[in-house]
Amino acid sequence: MKLIRDTWLLFARSMKATLRNPAFVILGLFQPVCYMLLFAPLLNNLAVAPGFPGGGALKVFTPGLLILLAMYGAAFVGFDLIGELRYGVVERLRVTPVSRLALLLGRALRDVVNLLVQSLLLLIVAWLLGLRASVAGVALMFVMIVLIGLLMSSFSYAIALAFKDENALSAMLNFIMQPLLLLSGILLPLSLAPLIIRDIARANPFSYAVDSSRSLFNGSLGDGAVLLGFAVMAILALLALYWAARSFRSALA
Repeated sequence: MKLIRDTWLLFARSMKATLRNPAFVILGLFQPVCYMLLFAPLLNNLAVAPGFPGGGALKVFTPGLLILLAMYGAAFVGFDLIGELRYGVVERLRVTPVSRLALLLGRALRDVVNLLVQSLLLLIVAWLLGLRASVAGVALMFVMIVLIGLLMSSFSYAIALAFKDENALSAMLNFIMQPLLLLSGILLPLSLAPLIIRDIARANPFSYAVDSSRSLFNGSLGDGAVLLGFAVMAILALLALYWAARSFRSALA
């Protein structure tokens, strides 16, 4: 009960700070909306090409764009933590009885809520552009977003506590995120890629999340790709949470 109470208190504190300055949430949605408005129409002619997944350009691109939003929307939350480290906020928490795990869970829960709001707004834009997808699949897609949000925010916090420097965090995230993006099939389906690229992409966990999300939007809820995508993301999210929790305990020891 103490963990739940502490988590809720820290979540409420983080959400109040976000609501006072919602610019981060709004700006985080700008890039995906630009992709939706300016890049998705370029795929309409490509949708009839051999190897392009069925369902139309929007039904293929929108799920990938939601994965992109979840990846990048939660990957840079560590900058806020570094700022609190610099101003002594985290140091002051060291002398309080607050649960160390709650320090992570409260923040991660705030990050997930932000992602869910952004994802809903992006889906509304896609619907206005003509997207029609499985309702059950879209609902399960939000569960996938939660898993990716927990994974990326925990990863970002762990890296932030390790480096404690914005420049180092930025360089590390850009080094990791760029190949993950290009080898995930988010922008263009990997079915269009050469065989060697598809083979390399099998090592990218987010490629399984993208395949899973596209099957969900097509209503193929029992597809093996769906189960595999959820399994991969759930395992990685748990590992990232464990790593970040240990990092918080060490930082406040």
